[in-house]
Amino acid sequence: MIKVASAVVLCAFVSASLAAPSALAASPPTVDKIVAKYVAARGGLTKIRSVQSLRQKGHVTAGPNQEGVVMRELKRPAHTRFELKVQGVTAVFVSDGKQGWRVNPFDGDAERKPLSDEVVAEAAEQGDFEGPLVDWKAKGHKVELAGQEDLAGRPAYKLKVTLASGGVRYDYIDVKSMNLVRTETTRQVRGRPVQIQATFGDFKKTDGLLFPHFVEVAAAGRPNTLRIDVESVEVNPELSDARFAMPASAQKPLP
Repeated sequence: MIKVASAVVLCAFVSASLAAPSALAASPPTVDKIVAKYVAARGGLTKIRSVQSLRQKGHVTAGPNQEGVVMRELKRPAHTRFELKVQGVTAVFVSDGKQGWRVNPFDGDAERKPLSDEVVAEAAEQGDFEGPLVDWKAKGHKVELAGQEDLAGRPAYKLKVTLASGGVRYDYIDVKSMNLVRTETTRQVRGRPVQIQATFGDFKKTDGLLFPHFVEVAAAGRPNTLRIDVESVEVNPELSDARFAMPASAQKPLP
């Protein structure tokens, strides 16, 4: 499981008063109203747009005797850096939005190798730490209300998000809190499409913005789940572009 944990965590780890459900059934809210309340719950559009960089650190559990620490750094416009350390072994995935590289000893890659164009595109998507719902029209995405479902006994709006890239994901917004509590998407893991479900909880504010401090990631067809407990969130830390640059040793074609 730990061989694919780094890729799955990278995909997931990556970033709200409503009428009663009976009233909602008679008069469904519009997508614009749902998204507006979601943005307000996170801290508001001005606060969200003020974030230029982000650093999150936490603890990850992938199963018995498979624990480690994770760190994610993001910087506008699409810079991403993800590190996973387990028993002294560290995997690193880095992208500047146009190209990227990895070191992943869990898959036998002890030396730097470039990321494929597909993975770089996915990393750039995750580098949008505002999330696709914020300014979704300007970003060229399409958002539709696909109904309402119960998640752990709580109603949630199900939004179908068709990204400008053509990818499709489903975002679930809790009706009461307006927090994003689940996402469902398909990602490339070790060269194969895998359905990924990420569940979010334990929301806390940092610098006036709401962040989940609990993330559980499940991959279709795999019995184990990943649990991430976020221990620290830094808003606008100083991050140089060099943190996301492509080293010369990684500038070679993939085997």
